[in-house]
Amino acid sequence: MKSFASDNYSGVHPDILKSIISANTDHVPAYGNDSYTARAEQLFRKIFGKETEVLFVFNGTGANVTALQCAVQSFHSVLCAETAHINVDECGAPIKATGCQFHPIATHNGKLTPELILPFLADLGNLHHTQPRIISISQCTEVGTIYSVQELKTLCDFAHQHGLLVHVDGARIANAVAALNVDAKACTVDCGVDIMSFGGTKNGMLIGEAVLIFNKELVANAQFVRKQSTQLFSKMRFISAQFVALLENDLWLQMARHSNRMAQLLVKEVSSIPQVQITQSTDANGVFARIPATIVEPLQRESFFYLWDEQNAEARWMCSFDTTEEEIRTFAQRIRELCKNI
Repeated sequence: MKSFASDNYSGVHPDILKSIISANTDHVPAYGNDSYTARAEQLFRKIFGKETEVLFVFNGTGANVTALQCAVQSFHSVLCAETAHINVDECGAPIKATGCQFHPIATHNGKLTPELILPFLADLGNLHHTQPRIISISQCTEVGTIYSVQELKTLCDFAHQHGLLVHVDGARIANAVAALNVDAKACTVDCGVDIMSFGGTKNGMLIGEAVLIFNKELVANAQFVRKQSTQLFSKMRFISAQFVALLENDLWLQMARHSNRMAQLLVKEVSSIPQVQITQSTDANGVFARIPATIVEPLQRESFFYLWDEQNAEARWMCSFDTTEEEIRTFAQRIRELCKNI
């Protein structure tokens, strides 16, 4: 069986591979001055609005670092959920790159609210303290939940009322848009998001992410920030061509809808097992479940996955664009068999 460890474990969609091969002809201008990059930018602007500034980068950490650097100075602070990828899983790269203090905020479902954030704004204007400047949220969150359109709009309105910006870590934004079943612009730009990291590698790409800037005030130094962050690819066409294939015929949403459906199927299959307890709302392509500690090791040997909370044997099962129904049912059946022997 394929693993359920991460959608990063999956391969590359065949159409994406074809796009790389198709771009591998002749010589073209470097550093994004090519027709593939122009087409990819055009597609992003068609989806998110003609004023969108697009920066292609190598990876998710690079996207987040570049996005945050476009928005902050070193005396600022960043507000995020304590589970946020930028806080937990990027080895301090955003802190080192921005020089900013981070304020991780405890949540029960990975989502920030104005009520949770408000206590951290007490020092606005106090010259002895770092100044809150940007709220960074993950959509989908690290625990698989999704902000509704109204939740996101409320958060953005709150941020702007207090002079703050909003960054979205959209490593799995495709899964969120697919799950919300609304226009991509309606659940990002129209809500008031200022800048966003747009994920590719978790959704069928080989390499590459994008930084999308919606707030014109953040554009001025963006190209220089990307270059200084070592995220400017000389042979840009090989990232851009992948995004063309991803966006042109809504392949990004097709793959996301599939991985979301597989997660729902997995929940359905394991919910009848008394020893399995679903711990978070399965809004997208991640399933969080508490399982008997004794079955963790034998189950991981057959199909690897990560424990989100080792102490409580809470598993995280991620579905991908290439996860099949047969694999889901086989995995669930194996869980059922192992639980019977307890």
